[in-house]
Amino acid sequence: MWVSTPAPALRLLDQTRLPADEVYVEITTVDAVVDAIERLVVRGAPALGAVGAYGVAVAAAQAAREGWSAARLDAEIDRIREARPTAVNLAVGVDRTRTHVRDGLDAVIAGATALFDEDVAANRRLSALGADWIADHVATRPIRVLTHCNTGSLATTEWGTGLGVVRELYSRGLLGLVYVDETRPLLQGSRLTAWELRHDGIDHVIQVDSAAASTILRGLADVAIIGADRIADNGDTANKIGSVGVALACAAAGVPFVVAAPSTTVDPTTPSGDAITIESRDSAEVTTCGSVTTAPPSSVGFNPAFDVTPARLISAIVTELGVVEPTSHTSMRSELPATDGRDPHDRVDA
Repeated sequence: MWVSTPAPALRLLDQTRLPADEVYVEITTVDAVVDAIERLVVRGAPALGAVGAYGVAVAAAQAAREGWSAARLDAEIDRIREARPTAVNLAVGVDRTRTHVRDGLDAVIAGATALFDEDVAANRRLSALGADWIADHVATRPIRVLTHCNTGSLATTEWGTGLGVVRELYSRGLLGLVYVDETRPLLQGSRLTAWELRHDGIDHVIQVDSAAASTILRGLADVAIIGADRIADNGDTANKIGSVGVALACAAAGVPFVVAAPSTTVDPTTPSGDAITIESRDSAEVTTCGSVTTAPPSSVGFNPAFDVTPARLISAIVTELGVVEPTSHTSMRSELPATDGRDPHDRVDA
């Protein structure tokens, strides 16, 4: 992700070009970092955390080149932090590495790399725990999974969260067919999740989002697995728009609905989903498909990027620190003790 030659830069796979083209961009300015985040060149909560961390390094390097004041540098770092309001990991990544700015660029890069490595380990651990939980709670073999949005290596630093659990089930010989929700309006499921599953040789089919409830109610899926962009202290979960519809169908069918995310996605300063800011995106994403207009010129799109699934609809929240089965008395802070002597939830409010 970080390259030092010929100049310090953040190197990202442009996810807007997938699956047709695998194109990498090298980012050397704060404007380019913010643009990459807002245009979804990079997306997915854990990946945004890493980009936020390395984005501080981009800002520090640009400040040194252009002679910024400390106040200017601080303001530019804030721009990165605020580029997407719903995903807490972006703010966490920025906040962790900005504390190293006074120690120089190398210290910032080291801090960002540490966060990157921690996310890799968290992905692997939570995937194993998630697969354990599903194997214990789903009797059908092989296990048929429904996914929504993209929660694989493209959304994280490596391996994946929700899709990491799918990969773990596959490695254990437990996985059957994967139903991939296309994920309108930007098709992260059909463009990105299917691209990853094809790369891994995992059997899958792509379905329109409106087919998900029927697939679940017809008994074709044994479990739904999604990721999260922010998890409130009571277990309410913000994820890609359409997630709550999947959860409602699972509740009606008695099918487990599993959320997989690193502990950094849990935000105990947000008491419930009612306090989560829902990002609104350009209405043109709804009224067009690629460069093709799909609605009358006078029509305006309504385009919330996320929705909130109430904790009562969630069967299990899986992090690298353990599995929580939400109840009316759930507090994620108390349910997920740190395993290394450090409270993973201690951070600046996002």
